[in-house]
Amino acid sequence: MRVAIEKKAPKPKACKNPACRGSFVPQRLGQAVCSPKCALATVEVQKAKEKKSLALAGRRDIKVRKEALKTRADHAKEAQMVMNRYVRLRDAHLGCISCDKPASWGGQWHCSHFRSVGAAAHLRFNLWNMNKSCSQCNAHLSGNIMVYRPRLVEKIGAEKVAWLECNHDLVRHEIPYLKRLKAVFTKKAKRLEARIQCNAA
Repeated sequence: MRVAIEKKAPKPKACKNPACRGSFVPQRLGQAVCSPKCALATVEVQKAKEKKSLALAGRRDIKVRKEALKTRADHAKEAQMVMNRYVRLRDAHLGCISCDKPASWGGQWHCSHFRSVGAAAHLRFNLWNMNKSCSQCNAHLSGNIMVYRPRLVEKIGAEKVAWLECNHDLVRHEIPYLKRLKAVFTKKAKRLEARIQCNAA
């Protein structure tokens, strides 16, 4: 004698169409949407996702290619920009290293090198050698070095200033070092910026 097995009624499901999400009872195995209209809509959504994914992959590919074409000079310039920003944030509470402009001065602030990049490229990333300066002193007075030096002595000490002045090492900043420098000081600058904003709040 055969026993009749009752088939369980399918449970209601949520429509996979993001614009619908209505509840429906599937009529066939694997049915994910409630109607042909929603089926077409999900196809369009999937196509849009694939298109976006391809665009992102294309942008990543372009970024990788651009990175591969960068020269050592390009990497040095990027690292310098990041470190300059860090120094301006580090010295945000200070006035100009080379004149009497206070921290509240409303003009443009620069990062000024005590020994210029042209004269001492090996010290271009040395933080003792980098200090906040107003645009006038840095850009129009070549750092205003006659005032810069005594104030730098006050800031970091005569021994460190003498070390900067006497340092004639031959240093070549290679690309891996420049990349690491950029990454490290990008993080440091972000942390400093967040701390400054927190203190100002």
